[in-house]
Amino acid sequence: MASKLPQLQSKASQSSEFLIKNGSAYIKQLLEDNKQHIKDPPNIETCQLLAKQLFYTRLASIPNRVDAFWKELDGLKQFLKNRELEMNLDNAGLAALFGVECFAWFCGGEIFGRGFTITGYHV
Repeated sequence: MASKLPQLQSKASQSSEFLIKNGSAYIKQLLEDNKQHIKDPPNIETCQLLAKQLFYTRLASIPNRVDAFWKELDGLKQFLKNRELEMNLDNAGLAALFGVECFAWFCGGEIFGRGFTITGYHV
């Protein structure tokens, strides 16, 4: 592992040199390709206006989201009432797969939270 460190450092320095030389050209090309998304004039006031519009647009979408949540909850209640009629191997497999996926995300979050160690927390 220690022998790989100088190689990694040289690759990092090469990458940073490349970015220093070509970074501005890349940014200019990126801005040119996406100029239809740029709001004129590109200044602080425009950014603040867009941020405020985004905030209030998301705030206005809350009632629709709440309605969608209650519809989903009603559908879940209906499924749980009629589960003896509709529970077959496909639904059971889907529920098991969902449970395994939730557990995998939990384990991944725990490993990430511990600083990518599997054995335990650093105390």
